[in-house]
Amino acid sequence: MTTPTLDYQSGFRNHFASEALPGALPQGQNSPQRCPYGLYAEQFTGSAFTSPRHQNLRSWLYRIRPSVAQSAYRPLDTARVATAPLARPAADPNQMRWDPMPLPETGTDFLDGLLSVAVNGDAGTQAGCGVHLYAINRDMLERFFYNADGELLIVPQLGTLRLRTEFGELEVASGEIAAIPRGVKFQVRLGDGVDAARGYVCENYGAPFELPGLGPIGANGLANPRDFLSPVAAYEDLAGDFELVAKFSGRFWSARLDHSPLDVVAWHGNVAPYKYDLATFNTINTVSFDHPDPSIFTVLTSPSDTPGMANIDFVIFPPRWMVAENTFRPPYFHRNLMSEFMGLIHGEYDAKAEGFLPGGASLHNCMSPHGPDAETFEKASECELTPQYQGATMAFMFESRYVYHPTEAALNADFRQRDYVDVWAGMKSHFDPENR
Repeated sequence: MTTPTLDYQSGFRNHFASEALPGALPQGQNSPQRCPYGLYAEQFTGSAFTSPRHQNLRSWLYRIRPSVAQSAYRPLDTARVATAPLARPAADPNQMRWDPMPLPETGTDFLDGLLSVAVNGDAGTQAGCGVHLYAINRDMLERFFYNADGELLIVPQLGTLRLRTEFGELEVASGEIAAIPRGVKFQVRLGDGVDAARGYVCENYGAPFELPGLGPIGANGLANPRDFLSPVAAYEDLAGDFELVAKFSGRFWSARLDHSPLDVVAWHGNVAPYKYDLATFNTINTVSFDHPDPSIFTVLTSPSDTPGMANIDFVIFPPRWMVAENTFRPPYFHRNLMSEFMGLIHGEYDAKAEGFLPGGASLHNCMSPHGPDAETFEKASECELTPQYQGATMAFMFESRYVYHPTEAALNADFRQRDYVDVWAGMKSHFDPENR
């Protein structure tokens, strides 16, 4: 690729204009009869053509060869990757938890290292999501990928990833996230000096992620648009024998290319990959009493056709001060309409004493009760309520209106904790009608 390969543009879905060679972007029109440098003009759309202007997503790519220059597709085996709806749905009201997925012992790239944990909705109707884990120790070299079923939100837990995309490169470390729009071609490599990496992927079948409205919070707070970074243009003019893998209608398909598809010399538009550092999230919290709902920690939301009920919310539980007075400070016991898939990037989660590990995950489906374990409850009920800094932690949640269906692979995984429900076994009665 051309240099610089790790340069960024700031802003969430801004209309960017970027060129790796001077004058590569046509002036005055998007598809002139002859593009500069003999490039091909190709429009990439992330929304319907007739979407309202503020929701219309499209970028123009000026590339060395058009995307149609490839072989026919052939199907690939996708035994470890599932898409909703499942042929054998396995929705379960039981609370579930998994240890971190083990790192591979043999050479495994991003595509081979994916394991689906749970799915919901229906990818064919563009509703719901799939949740996957990845564990890798090898770069994608002569292999590229795009997902026609959904947008990908990548949450690294261990190790840095280098995402080489049509729009340029993103380097994403643990504590950051990256979004790859539906249909964008990319390649995953390990960061410099990284031997292995692990993390989570949310495959969003529905409306693209956007920033949530702030309402009474006002103009400032939560995730700020300027902290989202998109890559500048960089291209690779490389001939060879390459594989392009597509996820389409729940299956993987493979085509051959005689050139690298990362050959976009210039682009402009408002749909592109982006990254975000979770440490820049401006946390809102209580300064009086009660534990606020987790919605105040929403980084990104994928809206549904029902106002206020998200297809998916991406929520984090970052470092923050706990200062509420006369209040049980960990998350209270609750039963939710929304279904929650939760992961831990680093540190400890304040609602669990042990067992919820970085790289692990939990699943609490619609109306299944959950909350702090017995040990956490006892400590939080008796501790002195001085201001406490909940630091060195970063947990997250993929919260969805649709019930999650765990995959058979996840249900039968060796790293599933089959005794998870026992963390509440020690909850004893403190009721005494004679002692208020």
